[in-house]
Amino acid sequence: MDLFDLLSMIGGLSLFLFGMNIMGDALEKRAGGGLKNVLSQITSNKMMGFLLGLGVTAVIQSSSATTVMVVGFVNSGIMTLTQAINVIMGANVGTTVTAWILSLTGVSGDSLFLQLLKPTSFTPILALAGVILYMGKNAKRKDLGLILLGFATLMTGMDIMSDSVSGLKNVPEFQNLMIMFSNPVMGVLVGALMTGIIQSSSASVGILQALSSTGQIPLATAIPIIMGQNIGTCVTAMLSSVGTNKNARRTALVHLLFNIIGTVVWLTVFCAVKAMFELPALQEPANQVSIAICHTAFNILCTVLLLPMSGLLEKMAYIFIKETEDPDSIEVLDERLMATPSIAIEQCHRVVCKMADIANESVKDALVIAGKYDSKMAEKVRADEDKVDRYEDMLGEYLLKLSNHALNADDRAETAELLHLINDFERISDHAVNILESVEEMRDKKIRFSEQATRELTVMGAAVYEILDLSLSAFRTNDVEKAKLVEPLEEVVDTLKEQLRMRHIIRLQKGECTIELGFVLSDMLTNLERVADHCSNVAGRVIENKNSNIKLHSYMDNIRVTNKDFDRLYNEYAKKYSLIFEE
Repeated sequence: MDLFDLLSMIGGLSLFLFGMNIMGDALEKRAGGGLKNVLSQITSNKMMGFLLGLGVTAVIQSSSATTVMVVGFVNSGIMTLTQAINVIMGANVGTTVTAWILSLTGVSGDSLFLQLLKPTSFTPILALAGVILYMGKNAKRKDLGLILLGFATLMTGMDIMSDSVSGLKNVPEFQNLMIMFSNPVMGVLVGALMTGIIQSSSASVGILQALSSTGQIPLATAIPIIMGQNIGTCVTAMLSSVGTNKNARRTALVHLLFNIIGTVVWLTVFCAVKAMFELPALQEPANQVSIAICHTAFNILCTVLLLPMSGLLEKMAYIFIKETEDPDSIEVLDERLMATPSIAIEQCHRVVCKMADIANESVKDALVIAGKYDSKMAEKVRADEDKVDRYEDMLGEYLLKLSNHALNADDRAETAELLHLINDFERISDHAVNILESVEEMRDKKIRFSEQATRELTVMGAAVYEILDLSLSAFRTNDVEKAKLVEPLEEVVDTLKEQLRMRHIIRLQKGECTIELGFVLSDMLTNLERVADHCSNVAGRVIENKNSNIKLHSYMDNIRVTNKDFDRLYNEYAKKYSLIFEE
C-alpha cells in the first residue's frame, strides 16, 4: 500500500462519512411529517415501542439520531422513560439496515442481475437523478435529490475505500494488527473506540466492511468488534443528555446499559462456544455480507435477551441516577428536538396551546371579577399575564432558532404561523389585565354601572366567551370549519360594542349615567372588542395554514364571498346575543 492508496482511502472515508451524513439529514427532513404521525402512536406496549424505534431508525438510518431524539422527548415530557426503553431497543435493530445496504459492494458474479446490484452499476444513475431533482425548485423533490446524492456519495466512498485497502492483505504489519485484535476484549475496545470517535455505528460497521475486502479479518475477530461498536454508539446519546432532567439522563444510561449487558452476555457465550467447539467458519475471512449478518444477529439477540427485562433496566437506571426530593423539571422546549424540526414544531404547538389556555382563562376571570371583585382572582389574572409573557419570550426565541434550520415548506409555514399566534395570545392576556384595571378603577372610585349597563355588558362578555372557546378549539384541532364560525361572531361583537356605546349616550342624556363611568365602559368595550379581533386573527391563521392559496388579509377582505354561510351565521349570533331583554 503506497502513499496514493493511503490518500485514496482517506478520500473514500471522507466521501463515505459525508454521504452518510447528507443522506441521514435528508431522510430525517423528508420523513418529518411521518415522524410527527408516528409520534402520536407512542405507547407503553413493549412490542409497539420496539417496532416504532426500529421503523424510525430504518428510515433515518441512524440509531444515534433516534436515541438523541428520544432523550429530547423524555426531557420535554413527550415520552416516559418506560416508553423510551422499548424505542431504544428497536433503534438498535433498525440501524442494521445500513450494513445490508453497504454489503452490496461485495456482490460479485457475471449474471446481468448481479451486475446490476453492484453499486458501480446503479450509483451513477442515482447520482444523475439526484442532481436533476436537487436542481429543481420543488422543495420535496430537492430533499429526495439530496437523499439520492447522499446515498451515491457514500456508496462511492465505500467503493473507493474497499479498493484502496485491498493492498493491505500483503502488508505484514496489518496482518499482525489483526492478530492482536483477535483477542475478544481488545476487539470490543477497538470497536467501541472507533465508533465513539465517529459517533455512528452504521459508519463504523461500513468501515469494517471495507476493511474486510482485504480478506485478512477472520469472522472471529470481526464479531467482537461489532459488539464494541454498539457500545461506542452510546457516546452521542450520553453527550446529548448532559444538562437534561433525571429521566432524560436515565434514558441515555439505559441505552448504554442495554449495549454493555448485551455485549458482556453474548461475548461470554461467544468465547465459551469458541473454546468448547472447533468452528472452522469463525476462521474464515469476514466479508460484507457476513458482517451484516453478524451485526443484525447480535442486535436481535440483545433485544430477545433484554426486551422482556426492560423493567429491570429501568430499575438499574434509577439505582445509578437516584430520585431526589427536588421535583424533576421538564424542559418543554428542548433544543435536541430541533434535529427533527417537524417534531419540534409539534411540541411548540402543544406549548402554544398551554399559553392560549392561560390567556383564555385570564379574560374569563377578568369578566367574572367585573361582576364581583375578588382580590385573589385579580392576583391570578396578573400572574397569568406574567406566565403568558414568559411563554411568548420562550417560544419566540425557540421558533426563531428553529427557523434557521433547513425546514421544508410546510414546516416553515407552520413556524411562521406560530410566531404570529403567540403575539395574538399575549395581547389577549394583556387585554384581560386592562379589563381588570378598569374594574379596579371603579372599585377605588366607588362607582358602579347601572343595572341595565351591567346586563348589556354581560351579553357582550358571553359573546367574547364563545369566540375565545371557538378560536382556541379551532387552533388546537386545526379545524377549518370551526374557524369559519369565528368571523361572523367577531362582527357581532363589533356591533355590540357600538350598540353599548350608543345606549350609554342615551342614558347619559337622560341623566342615568355619568361621563366618568362612560370612560371606564369605553375602555372595557374596546378591550373586549380587541380580544375578539385577536380571536379572528387566530381563526384566520388556521384557515390560511390549511389552505396555502388563501392569505389572511384577502380572506378577511372577502369574507362574505369566501364564507357563503357568513350572513346566516351572523344573524344567528346576533339573535343569540341580542340586547332586547324580556322584562
